[in-house]
Amino acid sequence: MMIARELLGTARVPGGEELRLFRHDRDFMIVLGANELMSSRMSGSEVALATETLARLGKPNAPCMLIGGYGMGFTLRAAIANTGPKAELIVCELVPEIIEWARGPMTDLAAGCLEDPRVRLMMGDVAFAIDGARSEYDAILLDVDNGPDGLVRPDNNGLYGKSGLRAAMNALKPGGIVAYWSAYADPAFTRRLERTGFDVEEITVRARSNGKGPRHTIWFGRRPN
Repeated sequence: MMIARELLGTARVPGGEELRLFRHDRDFMIVLGANELMSSRMSGSEVALATETLARLGKPNAPCMLIGGYGMGFTLRAAIANTGPKAELIVCELVPEIIEWARGPMTDLAAGCLEDPRVRLMMGDVAFAIDGARSEYDAILLDVDNGPDGLVRPDNNGLYGKSGLRAAMNALKPGGIVAYWSAYADPAFTRRLERTGFDVEEITVRARSNGKGPRHTIWFGRRPN
């Protein structure tokens, strides 16, 4: 028998559209219009956002990492699993309901990650945490939209524009890395990163942890020493 999707909640993105949380059997998905933004069935590229960044940093024991946003917590949990007890993991989430869902219907999936002593939750726009920082972060991990085009919220475009890239450069420690998740490749964004002065690497990662599913893109921009 077909199992219908169950609507568990809705949330309005500040300055953007409505998000809907669905459960289908044991899986969860967050949907914007006709677009499935994230799903508990597809976590491979969100995990890679953390693990591949840490690998490029040389797997530091106690990095200071800024993560925006929480999503379903896959990136945060991967960062927790691959850093030591003195790591500082700052999570910025714009939509309060995302955290309510993590502590409510998706509490088993969250696995207590928001209560880890290394984690500090900041409610608000990750752009503010970046703009006010100077040589503060070893890594900035950004998964706030579907890509550089700002599908979820037009204001997200600022993170991917010239001023946003310069702010990320200033917020990183020398040798630090900013990593951007995207559902698709964008050669123009690659060129913007390069023109800002980052040493750029771009990889393609499968959406599912088993190496299957859609191909997603992650850019790594390293601030020169």
